[in-house]
Amino acid sequence: METLTEAQQELYDWLVDYIRQNQHSPSIRQMMRAMGLKSPAPIQSRLDHLRKKGYIDWVEGQARTIRILQEQEGVPIYGIIAAGYVNIASQVEAEVERLNLAGLPIKMGDYALRVTGESMIEAMIGDGDMVIMRPVKDPQSVRESTIVAARVPDGTTLKYFHRRGNIVQLVPANPSYPIQEFPADQVEIQGKLVGVWRDYFAE
Repeated sequence: METLTEAQQELYDWLVDYIRQNQHSPSIRQMMRAMGLKSPAPIQSRLDHLRKKGYIDWVEGQARTIRILQEQEGVPIYGIIAAGYVNIASQVEAEVERLNLAGLPIKMGDYALRVTGESMIEAMIGDGDMVIMRPVKDPQSVRESTIVAARVPDGTTLKYFHRRGNIVQLVPANPSYPIQEFPADQVEIQGKLVGVWRDYFAE
């Protein structure tokens, strides 16, 4: 099957979850609300692409007849993250690969990032590893010393999270790297670590 863009993947994952829970397809308005959109046009475009790529189908002329043709396995890989000095290389790729983690307790919305750098090596996270992240809905709920994917002014980085009043410290697990400090309003916690995947057979 063809790979999906991030926007298509987001809608597809939401559709799978909604239909699994409710046993019927959602309305366009519900999809707009879930995706944070004010116009139906982007939703229809994503649906058309999902249909052309073989992920969903529906009955022409009938409302709420979307059905999932084949559920994907694993979690989407949304690019790379720096485990070193912050850089701007951590951009989401246009097409989304998937990492098959069958049998592991993965939740809807979890995603993977490929690690670059050695700043988290003492946390057993090395260059080339895949970190499995879970989105954070409420940044205030993030506990001290949680490993997070944090977006800061210069890019996105993987570090231990510490809050000191209005200052956020991003602490490496490698003494060769410095602790980074930012005003709390300049730090966006994009996800917290739930697992690490390493391919021991990769060349």
